[in-house]
Amino acid sequence: LPIAYKFKFIGAPFLDKYAPPLLAALLGRRRGWIVLSQIAIIASLIGVAFGDPAHFIWWTICFSLALGFAGATQDVTIDGWRIVAAPAHKQSMMTAFMEAGYRVGTRAAGAAALIIADKYGWRVAYLCMAALISIGAVAAFLAPEPESDLHVTHEHPGFVATVIAPIKELVTRLGPWAVPVLLLIAGFRMPGYLTSAMAMPLFKHLNISGVDIATVTKLFGFWIAIAGTFFATYVVRRLGLMTTLLVGTIAGSASHLSLAWLAAEGRGDYIAFAMAVSVEGFAYAFAQVVLITYMSELASTELAASQYALLTSLCALPGSFLAGASGFIVERVGFEHFFIGTSLIGIPVALLAWF
Repeated sequence: LPIAYKFKFIGAPFLDKYAPPLLAALLGRRRGWIVLSQIAIIASLIGVAFGDPAHFIWWTICFSLALGFAGATQDVTIDGWRIVAAPAHKQSMMTAFMEAGYRVGTRAAGAAALIIADKYGWRVAYLCMAALISIGAVAAFLAPEPESDLHVTHEHPGFVATVIAPIKELVTRLGPWAVPVLLLIAGFRMPGYLTSAMAMPLFKHLNISGVDIATVTKLFGFWIAIAGTFFATYVVRRLGLMTTLLVGTIAGSASHLSLAWLAAEGRGDYIAFAMAVSVEGFAYAFAQVVLITYMSELASTELAASQYALLTSLCALPGSFLAGASGFIVERVGFEHFFIGTSLIGIPVALLAWF
């Protein structure tokens, strides 16, 4: 299912160029796709709920695949609407609320769904998640539609031309800045992906209990991340986007030193564990909001969904591929040196941000 999100830039250009069936006249292009994708998510969740993987696994597989692609479509269209609907000086605030909603949603689909499933079964849990999607559908009906999305384009080039057009427009517009900007985006979250892959193995290596891990990372860490999210919005408005982007690259990478310190000194120390996770979580949330705001401003109005999806895929793919080698590196150098190394990766990224 994550593949649908990593490669959503391939389908995103068609959401920019084509109007959704039936809903375009009522809601406009972007809100129409949002509501249509949410209807598909609800149908997929209901399909999974009434499946029986023990006896008919293909039913569950098909609806799970549909859920993944519908969810990726929803992400693309919401991002496109957010970028076009809000002026540049409000993008950081829009991003903060989007990230806060994402974090609340992951808790609802994680802890809350597990609690419901334990009491009433998985079918009820999936049906409750489907019901929650209706909140977003109502919000999409009430949200304003950007003027640019009310005019349906009738230019529908071929598959290759549709996919290439957003890339060509972005690179042409950036000109000589294209290479450093794209390298910055590709490397920005790379230390974070590597660190995330080895954080849980580190906690287990330090004999931290599952209850303590859940309490600090899921409960306490949730509020730390929310604080980092909205603090980033404040800093962007006070210092400007590019200065905050530089701060985010340095803070996001340097925060991994807290995990290196935990690996060296924190065995059995609950306070040290909570402090290290808090520092890393706050910095991650801060850097994430700044990066999303930066990528949002790079996207053009007409191709907002396409170009933002392209940039997020560029941001995710390198780190995702390299994260697979994290375990082999830790086995050779140990946790402490591994996290020091992920921090050092941030140096060339910070230099790019400064440049």
